[in-house]
Amino acid sequence: MSQSPERLFVVIPCAGTGSRAGGEGPKQYRPVAGVPMVAHTVAVFRALADRLAGLALVVSPGDEAVHAALPDFPRAGERLLHCGGATRAATVLAGLHALLAEGAGEQDWVLVHDAARCLVTPAQVEALIAACAGDAVGGLLAHRLADTLKAATPDGRVGATLDRTDKWLAQTPQMFRIGMLVEALERAGDTVTDEAGAIEAMGLAPRLVPASAQNFKLTYPEDFALAEAILKGRTSP
Repeated sequence: MSQSPERLFVVIPCAGTGSRAGGEGPKQYRPVAGVPMVAHTVAVFRALADRLAGLALVVSPGDEAVHAALPDFPRAGERLLHCGGATRAATVLAGLHALLAEGAGEQDWVLVHDAARCLVTPAQVEALIAACAGDAVGGLLAHRLADTLKAATPDGRVGATLDRTDKWLAQTPQMFRIGMLVEALERAGDTVTDEAGAIEAMGLAPRLVPASAQNFKLTYPEDFALAEAILKGRTSP
């Protein structure tokens, strides 16, 4: 992998099945505005290629659909890794070990980004990098909760209204030192749903970097129509 003065690497976990999204096949390969979802995601980081020391896309062993979705991947400085695990945490950890094996250092930074967050913008990624580059821990893009927050009872009724003042919705990318994140994920195991959660379990406090509500993770069938409308709006004259 090529070198960069800032030593920033990217890992995109892309091994999930996306069962909640409906449809056939992994959701990351379904079209959004005429282009496979993961292609939108990769394009964001290709726009920042001058800032990056390498980009790794981590897919499941035996995944052949990725070649149709990304026929020009990998390019120079990119790696396609068929070492994805059964969980997101396992997939990310496998990608990090691969980076280290190929020459990344434990003190280098890694940006971990969901393949299904195809609406992130290069400007948002740049804001995260600027906020975290000098931070002792690292951080993540997040969006302050605007809606009233309810806690449910087991039978599906409102149990309580929670204070939303200090509540944020975690997004990606999430940016941490490779060595620190490997240690955190190995300690936390497969139960954590994002990198920040693993870092928090070590007693550290990641920085929250404000982003946009548009940087949502495509999870349910209706999310695809919304994402398509946003993408088309961005390209309209």
